[in-house]
Amino acid sequence: MSLLNEDMWQSKIFSDGWIKAEGGDAAVVEPATGAEIGRIGIADAEDVAAAASAAATAQRTWAALPYTERAAVLRRAGQLWEQHAAEVGDWLVREAGSIAPKAGFEVATAAQECYEAAAQASQPYGEVVRTARPRLSLTRRLPVGVVGVISPFNFPLILAIRSVAPALALGNAVILKPDPRTAVGGGVAIARIFEEAGLPDGLLHVLPGGVPAGEALVADPRVRVISFTGSTVAGRRVGELAAHHLKRVHLELGGNSAVIVLEGADLERAASAGAFGSFNHQGQICMTTGRHLVHESLVDQYVNLLAEKAGHLPVGDPAREQVALGPVIDERQRDKIHQVVTSSVAAGARLAAGGTYEGLFYRPTVLADVTPSVPAFQQEIFGPVAPVASFSTIDEAVSLARSTEYGLSLGILGDDFDAALALADRIPSGLVHINDQTVDDEATAPFGGAAASGNGARFGGASANIEAFTETQWLTLQGSITPYPF
Repeated sequence: MSLLNEDMWQSKIFSDGWIKAEGGDAAVVEPATGAEIGRIGIADAEDVAAAASAAATAQRTWAALPYTERAAVLRRAGQLWEQHAAEVGDWLVREAGSIAPKAGFEVATAAQECYEAAAQASQPYGEVVRTARPRLSLTRRLPVGVVGVISPFNFPLILAIRSVAPALALGNAVILKPDPRTAVGGGVAIARIFEEAGLPDGLLHVLPGGVPAGEALVADPRVRVISFTGSTVAGRRVGELAAHHLKRVHLELGGNSAVIVLEGADLERAASAGAFGSFNHQGQICMTTGRHLVHESLVDQYVNLLAEKAGHLPVGDPAREQVALGPVIDERQRDKIHQVVTSSVAAGARLAAGGTYEGLFYRPTVLADVTPSVPAFQQEIFGPVAPVASFSTIDEAVSLARSTEYGLSLGILGDDFDAALALADRIPSGLVHINDQTVDDEATAPFGGAAASGNGARFGGASANIEAFTETQWLTLQGSITPYPF
């Protein structure tokens, strides 16, 4: 039986079952062809309010269940991702422009996120603390209640399930607002998996929508935590609105991550890693290698190797042919990419490869002779563009790496482990990968950035998830009422 039977979800949202949305509906578009491949319901503020009310009621019963029952639902969800991997993967290919290996990675990670979350349900949730008085003093972690999750289009499944699964496992209800452009792979699939896994009604609501739905979700007093993944511009707005409502918010934002190629690095392997870091999923990844900082003794050879790889990578429709790059998500994103490329060339960068497109298929692009004044050096491009700059000393490499507002991921390539580790200590970054490129993620690892890339590691790993989706309560117990002099 099909998990994603279109008759079930066409033009609907998921909120205590599949229902019509107050905000109408919108087309689900295949970016490779421009074809409409379905329609999805679009939630408005009224839908959010109804979902928040239902979620707050359902959450109390869910949190009171033995942890073993919550864990069992999450384990079944993990098994269902594995059983329906091909069908969900097909949607991620068509709807998000993913190549098949990227889609397969998303579904496999979704399963692992659910298994890890099932294990977190049984983690210790408090500790005994010292007290100078004759009583028992302890802290315990309690569910926050209702969690709002706002997820983007690029890795729509992973970037939603990594918050949805642990939030549910820890006793919360969840309202998920996926990007409408990828609302099937990043929303409908999640709703259907948890339906089939036996999650009780009212605990998960999937409400694709635009800014009005997002603002309503952040503002609703019944939603106590917001887990947001998206651009830095949008994240700042979410953070401001959440602060106004005295609400906790976890922000995983943009990046312009550097890979540093040290003197003595294996050039062929370095160029291969750099190409993957910049061109994987058309560069539409927050961790994408946005700057290649290469020692001056290697930079010419590195540019040539990177350009050669870019020139040989096939670009096309991943649903119909075997390619390395699919389409970018829409015309707006394509035009932004091209504007950064052309303005960078006008500012002095040299186009070593690419810089052209057909429809939404943008060729992998290499920009050489890049300096910090060039737009491609400072901006998050979110496209398949590899800007290359050179450095002569370690101090200069540090200065270049630190010269943007972002601090998400860092790759350091070279054969001197001590030098690489010392370099990592000098560059603020949420993630550091020595002898690897910048794009990496695991369900067991904490994830988050610094500065304009977010407010810390609030995603992934047991300790980060418990911190993100529970509140700390201090509790004391004693045998009799304390006497007071009043």
